Amino acid sequence: MAQNVVLITGATDGLGRRVAEKLASPDVHLLLHGRDAARGREVAKTVEAAGGGATFYQADFASLQAVRQLAEKIAAAHRQIDVLINNAGIALDGSRRESEDGFELTFAVNYLAPFLLTRLLLPCLGKERRSRIINVASAGQAPVDFGNVMLERGYEGMLAYRQSKLAQILFTFDMAEELKGTKVTTATLHPATYMDTTMVRGSGIQPLNSVDTGADAVIALVTKPVEAVSGKYFDVQRESRANAQAYDREARRKLRDLSMKLTGLA
Repeated sequence: MAQNVVLITGATDGLGRRVAEKLASPDVHLLLHGRDAARGREVAKTVEAAGGGATFYQADFASLQAVRQLAEKIAAAHRQIDVLINNAGIALDGSRRESEDGFELTFAVNYLAPFLLTRLLLPCLGKERRSRIINVASAGQAPVDFGNVMLERGYEGMLAYRQSKLAQILFTFDMAEELKGTKVTTATLHPATYMDTTMVRGSGIQPLNSVDTGADAVIALVTKPVEAVSGKYFDVQRESRANAQAYDREARRKLRDLSMKLTGLA
């Protein structure tokens, strides 16, 4: 990974931070995204202390305008992005909430934000050499209900989370087909079950795995040969099968068209 530029969203805590710490080296410049500037500077210092380079970018994924501004800043500063790790995400309990744009919040943060960011940064991916897109999903998956995508009826926090994560997988598979024959590949994974993260502990769940387990799984998709990971879904480091909807071309098309419309790209 000589002189690679790696963008990690949600890099100030949990899995994203651990991935950044493990990738820190003189050969890698890390672009660290997060909402908290103080924590972002802290992670950047940790990376630099390990001999790596780092730049922090602040953005709240509950706002699509913030995502657009983030993409503009990154594209202005970096002609080539070698790896984009879409890791940022939330899991909510309680009542239904909406994003700044009026979308169900979990769907907006976990799916629409990375969809838009990836689309806007495509000109920087594969520009000079091969690039990879890695989407951090989950084994917890629920089919996207195209008649109730924003869960205005029958809202449950875990259902919202699972739907958003399967949407990420549909997006991954759809992009893999779209980018076939280019210098850009995509892969997705469930990093580990109930890692020891703030999100898991905050949900009152006893962690079952270390963050290192998940970070190693993500890094495997960064470092393994492209043909071994491209267009595939992994359960930790084992190639696996996602929910059946992910293999439905019509469902993927419907989600793509909807996402282009919701993010203003259509």
